[in-house]
Amino acid sequence: MRTPQQERSRATQARLLAATIECLVERGWAGTTTTLIAERAGVSRGAQLHHYPTKGDLVLAAVGHLAERRAAELRAEADALPDDRRQRLDRVIDMLAAAFTGPLFVAALELWVAARTDPDLRRALVPLEARIGREMHRLTVDLLGADERRPRVRETVQATLDLLRGLGVANLLNDDSPRRNPVLTAWKHQLAAALPG
Repeated sequence: MRTPQQERSRATQARLLAATIECLVERGWAGTTTTLIAERAGVSRGAQLHHYPTKGDLVLAAVGHLAERRAAELRAEADALPDDRRQRLDRVIDMLAAAFTGPLFVAALELWVAARTDPDLRRALVPLEARIGREMHRLTVDLLGADERRPRVRETVQATLDLLRGLGVANLLNDDSPRRNPVLTAWKHQLAAALPG
C-alpha cells in the first residue's frame, strides 16, 4: 500500500511530465526550461530537481510516459473496433494517423531535432526511441490482426508506420489533412490487399 508521501511524489511527477510535454509542444526544445516546467506544473524547483535532476532526464521521462499512456489508450480504443476486417483496418489507420499528429509526436520530433546536434541527448534518446518504435510496431500488428509469419507482412506494417510518421511531419506547420486524407484512403486499399485476412 502506498503512503501519502508516495502518492504526493507520484502526483508531483505526473504534473511535471504533463507540463514537460505541454512546454515542448508550445515552445520547442530551445524554449523549454526546467524552471518553466516546474512553474507550469505548480511545483518547486527543488521538487523538480529531486525527481528529475536534468532537463534531459525530465524530457525523456515525459516522452516515455506519454508513449506508454498513448499505447494504453489505443489498446482501450481497440475494444470498440468493428469486427468487419475492412472497417477495422480503416479505423486502426485513422487511430494511428491521429497518434502521429498528436502532442506525443510533436514532442518527440522536438527531441529528435535537438538530439541531432546534442550527443548526450542522442545517446539517451536512441534507446528510448528504439523501445517506443518496437512497441508501436507490436501494437500495430496486434490492432491490425496481422500475421508477421507471412511474407512481407512485417515490412508492410513498418511501411504503414513510416508513411504515418512522414504524414505527421508534413502536418507540423499547417493542417495537411486535405492532402493526407486521400493518401490514407489509398493506403488503406493497398493495406487491405497486402494483409490477407
